Amino acid sequence: MYQITNEQPEITAPIATAAESTAAAAQDAALNPRFYTTDYDELNKLDFTLLRDQWDSLVAEFKSDPNRHHFKRTPEFDEDFSKMPPALRQEFVDFLVSSVTAEFSGCILYAEIKKRCKNPDVRELFGYMSRDEGRHAGFINHTLNDFNVRVDLSFLTRAKKYTFFKPKFIYYATYLSEKIGYARYITIFRNFEKHPDKRFHPIFKWFDNWCNDEFRHGEAFAVLMRANPETLQGINKLIIRFFLLAVFCTMYVRDHLRTSFFKNLGFDVDDFDRRVIKLTSLISKQVFPVSIDLESPKIWELFDKMYQLTVAINETSTHGGIGAFLRRTRLQASVAVTFLRLFLHPVEHNVLPANVRLEPVW
Repeated sequence: MYQITNEQPEITAPIATAAESTAAAAQDAALNPRFYTTDYDELNKLDFTLLRDQWDSLVAEFKSDPNRHHFKRTPEFDEDFSKMPPALRQEFVDFLVSSVTAEFSGCILYAEIKKRCKNPDVRELFGYMSRDEGRHAGFINHTLNDFNVRVDLSFLTRAKKYTFFKPKFIYYATYLSEKIGYARYITIFRNFEKHPDKRFHPIFKWFDNWCNDEFRHGEAFAVLMRANPETLQGINKLIIRFFLLAVFCTMYVRDHLRTSFFKNLGFDVDDFDRRVIKLTSLISKQVFPVSIDLESPKIWELFDKMYQLTVAINETSTHGGIGAFLRRTRLQASVAVTFLRLFLHPVEHNVLPANVRLEPVW
């Protein structure tokens, strides 16, 4: 899950050392992945009786570990990347630092759930998911090391602030995080399949099978919520609407602050975000009873307004004095009003399918 606070639209200082990259990963600046803790006793109450067959099938898939041989480096990683343009190098390193932090935060959360829960179904599943996330984080960190950058993952567990989330908030946020991660990775992978000449680093070749891990993790949360339908009923529909908007809006703002990086990936950032958000919304209809009306131009106008407001807020951070403070306060109030307008926009209501499971066919 991400939050919007203050972040400069452009990177102005390169990450040069392991200490600096670890500090960048540890800071709670704009849109950085957070580390979470939750109510483990409530997790113990989860019951999978309603979807026992689908749950057991899914856990068996995790146990088989389909990607156990996937994250192996090849000689391509030994190439000389010193000639990579400095601006692209910094953007790529920033992307990897953000990614390794997100993967490792998932690893820590899932491992803690396994450690502190007594429910055998929960313990088994989250143990497998922690394994996957740790594997991803290690693979990314090894790639960072090729650029003389390395994030001290053990330090992150001590330096990062932990945010308490109710279990159901964890379900909504992490489900969306895993599914939107799938949508982003597969969209990037498919684009490089069509335009291999634009692939500036071999790690993108791993995104195909890699994103299937993200998809499978999302499937776990989908079955978990559908097996415990109270998480999808009543006031929870409003909470789900909030999380859908928060995740989509945050991604839109975050990506638009990095337009040059997406240009190097071969994308117009507007097109990329629309494709990823629409795919994630389509997938989420397997579990969520409400969806955002992404065919409405007003939704995208409001997303863009959130981006423009974020840029304006960032600009005020470079100025001191009461004038800058008052302007920043007005802008932050405008952010709240804009999000409220998004929240009040009519939503679509979904009929949930009997079979929860989906396959990553995109």
